[in-house]
Amino acid sequence: MASVLLVEDDPAIRARLVEVLTAHGHTVHSSAHGFEALRQAAQRPPDAVVLDLGLPDLDGVDVLRMLRGISRVPVLVATARDDDDEVIRLLNAGADDYLVKPFSGGQLAARLAAVLRRSAMAPAQRPAAAPAGASGSIRVGGLLIDVPARVAYHDGMELRLTRREFDMLAYLAEHADRVVPRSRILADVWQQTYVEDQTVDVHLSALRRKLGERASQPRYLHTVRGVGIKLVTPR
Repeated sequence: MASVLLVEDDPAIRARLVEVLTAHGHTVHSSAHGFEALRQAAQRPPDAVVLDLGLPDLDGVDVLRMLRGISRVPVLVATARDDDDEVIRLLNAGADDYLVKPFSGGQLAARLAAVLRRSAMAPAQRPAAAPAGASGSIRVGGLLIDVPARVAYHDGMELRLTRREFDMLAYLAEHADRVVPRSRILADVWQQTYVEDQTVDVHLSALRRKLGERASQPRYLHTVRGVGIKLVTPR
């Protein structure tokens, strides 16, 4: 089904994950070291990477950043921490999704399948309930979102967004001034419904920070408690 590069330094865990992914039809190449994984990714580009953070030669986040310098391959990160700061750090470094240890082989296979489905959809193919307009750009107040180029600007300054942050911002902009339930965001942006609400909240927090606002004093991104999220034009 897909070529997967597994980066995991624990031999027992690596062997088990190779077994699981192979059983799901994937071709798996593995590495125990960050530098070796980067070399493999450059010489034999995979369809997806499963990246453990606790590597003996490089911090996993550094591997992720270096990988992002040479490839847009989907990366699923395995981490032992699930606090917001750690998750935000991973997403800002370019992770497409994350799994908190310990996790089952079934969880890994399902998350990987979802990441591969999302990466297979070109931006122009992503379903949307509202058109972006003939120019392919969306403007909401001082926000300008160039959907085909996947670039967003705030008051003329380019925003440094991860792939999923851009997807979420563009989706909310397409539905500007309407409350979008978290379940809709998960289904339409993440292309799945079983991801925890925390995933949306983490991306929302990162977007607010990059837009220079806070949850207590929102300008663009408003949370309607118990209902969803609304992107509005600041007054």
